[in-house]
Amino acid sequence: MQWKNGDTTNGQVVAGGNGQGNGLHQLSTPTDVLIDKETDSLIICDWGNQRVVRWSRRSGTTQGEILIDNINCHGLAMDEQRYLYVSDVAKHEVRRYQLGEKNGTLVAGGNGGGAGLNQLGCPRYLFVNRQQNVYVSDSNNHRVMKWNKGAKEGIVVAGGQGAGSALTQLSSPQGLFVDALGTLYVADDGNHRVIRWIQGGNKQGTVVVGGNGRGAGANQLNRLFDLSFDRHGNLYVADLNNQRVQRFSIE
Repeated sequence: MQWKNGDTTNGQVVAGGNGQGNGLHQLSTPTDVLIDKETDSLIICDWGNQRVVRWSRRSGTTQGEILIDNINCHGLAMDEQRYLYVSDVAKHEVRRYQLGEKNGTLVAGGNGGGAGLNQLGCPRYLFVNRQQNVYVSDSNNHRVMKWNKGAKEGIVVAGGQGAGSALTQLSSPQGLFVDALGTLYVADDGNHRVIRWIQGGNKQGTVVVGGNGRGAGANQLNRLFDLSFDRHGNLYVADLNNQRVQRFSIE
């Protein structure tokens, strides 16, 4: 769906909308989407169909094209060189693809599911910075990992102390964002909060949104999958079980 800023009542279908299925005009449980400005298209993680598809944003588009198939994808990211990064929750790995390439290059995990520094456990969402370092929400290990470009193992940058609600812990982390200063924002799904981790010696995070228990109040979330920032620094959160997107101004 595309929703114009300020219009909370009327969205527009820009991909799918033809029921659940595996036709090129259909999607099945899409989990992530990004905009490729070069081709003015949407790249979508069509998780239920185990494929990554691209839909043009031009008017009159009625179907997508398959970019990658047979992949249990969950999260997507694109770097400034237009490489596409895709997490595979079944293979516990992240691969980098040139657009049009089918096999990709392993950039994180790939050593089976586990909690070792060279492993991931159901990697969900991704963020890639200008240095092509990859941040991964490693949901089953309740941590966020950073894999520097070319590294054989990752670094724990948030959580990793088991599932829990302490400020040193995460519970099934999902979406993430890293700002220009390297500050990490994480959708801490199991704790119904967004938590911020400043990079460098800090062993704990700060709650910036939610953290007031599961609920539908303006200061509450009820499961959250993804988050994003606009250029004015407003935070947008996909508030899953409240069936809404919330915008927050944060200091």
